[in-house]
Amino acid sequence: MRTTTYSSLVKYEGFFVVVDVVAADSAEADVLREFLVRELLAGGSIASSEVEAAFRVVPRHLFAPEVPLERAYANDIVRTKRDEHGVTISSVSAPWLQAVMLEQARIGPGMRCLEIGSGGYNAALMAELVGPVGQVTTVDIDADVTGRARGFLDAAGYGRVDVVLADAEHGVPERAPFDRIVVTVGVWDVPPAWLDQLSDGGRIVVPLRIRGLSRSVALVRDGDRLVSVGHEMAGFVGVQGAGAHTERLVTLHGDEVGLRFDDDGPVDVEALRVAVRQPRTQVWSGVTFGGMESFDGLFLWLATCVDRFCLLSRARTDTARALVDPASPIATPTVLGDAGFAYVTFREVDEGAQVYEFGAYAHGVHAESLAATLVEQIRVWDRDHRHGGAAQISVYPGAVAVEEVPGVRVVPKRHTTVTISWP
Repeated sequence: MRTTTYSSLVKYEGFFVVVDVVAADSAEADVLREFLVRELLAGGSIASSEVEAAFRVVPRHLFAPEVPLERAYANDIVRTKRDEHGVTISSVSAPWLQAVMLEQARIGPGMRCLEIGSGGYNAALMAELVGPVGQVTTVDIDADVTGRARGFLDAAGYGRVDVVLADAEHGVPERAPFDRIVVTVGVWDVPPAWLDQLSDGGRIVVPLRIRGLSRSVALVRDGDRLVSVGHEMAGFVGVQGAGAHTERLVTLHGDEVGLRFDDDGPVDVEALRVAVRQPRTQVWSGVTFGGMESFDGLFLWLATCVDRFCLLSRARTDTARALVDPASPIATPTVLGDAGFAYVTFREVDEGAQVYEFGAYAHGVHAESLAATLVEQIRVWDRDHRHGGAAQISVYPGAVAVEEVPGVRVVPKRHTTVTISWP
């Protein structure tokens, strides 16, 4: 077996380290890459032969040399940089999510593509999909990130990928227009430059945060707007630079229980802190689900229909669990009252079959009414939308007036107005 070794100076979690990388013909890497592809196929993340072929070819370990081969080929993220608080600000994304987004993008031979948020590996996958006559440009605001990407792409044989150091809020006009734009950082809005630089008939895949919920949305032009042709749950580190937008966090019990808001509406914080310490009211919906079923559609429906909407999160501690028990400790849909709140939960109703029932817990003033409101919308989702078509997400330029009509949630943002509607 022939191997090539090179040394690379990379910045990892704030420190520069010299890494000796054994390139690409490693039999062990080949085996691990094959197992990863099979896992992605079995899980449905890879659906096309083109994306499958790209994952079989690109050596992921060359883009994550700081970790052992087993971690490089695990179906998980590899964190590559943290901020001063220890929060991850750059990573090699999880392979399942990269595969899903590439399937959403439908990249074909000869296309001109822009990746927003660099790392190297995903750009290499895109380079395989566009082929030798296509073009891939990847842009990032962080010089550490673009430096890594440039070195790793060259070492892996993808020198034809253009790596640009810039704030992606402005796109890369000198390489435009682009047939596909794939955004690999979480964003709150779609800046005008991305729309301007998208070709006629082009497609953008973007992890867009809407009322706190992040979805990877595939968008195409429809007149003066972009409309979704599909969306999937997705989580990414947030974009840096001009496009950064921080959620508002209201803590209810130290750092253990909090409410996350995506808007600036009025909140009586002290009243909510009192409410969370009051006994909780429970209302059950009669709507059941299996243990492996996703909450994705329900959560997006609640974000559509509930006016005073936020997300409840809690620490994984006994103290926090005794206070609140949401469906997801990371982010659970919550309806807000003046001095109380209600959130989605569930309980087991058939241990043997792993069947659970959705319900609502509520605290504070008008707790029962708030819980009943949430449970009624769970029933509406179950009756009208659970087994129907997916919601449509549309993005309008800010200058376009969007009429508020029943059944459509209008979400104003800085550059655009986003709407969510259901068939």
